[in-house]
Amino acid sequence: MKKVTLALMLAGAASLVMADGAALFKKCAGCHGAKGEKKALGKSAVIGGMDVATLEADIKGYKAGTLNKHGMGMLMKGQVASMSDADIKAVAEYIHGLK
Repeated sequence: MKKVTLALMLAGAASLVMADGAALFKKCAGCHGAKGEKKALGKSAVIGGMDVATLEADIKGYKAGTLNKHGMGMLMKGQVASMSDADIKAVAEYIHGLK
């Protein structure tokens, strides 16, 4: 019984620290729009609904400083610098679900 209780407690704790894509996206919405429907600063692609793999790769590229799509590399690097891999995955999945 102790093992079951411990497993449930650990599962609950893990869910508390999981990244919240919707909360993370609030920082992005100012430029990309509430549904990812805007070209940020009139330059970027519309990101709402993009596939998760592309979003993750792009965000990681911006974070690493190796991606500079539409001249937005430095701006985006600052925006995503503090994101963990779990944050990046969560926000990518959230953006993918936007329509």
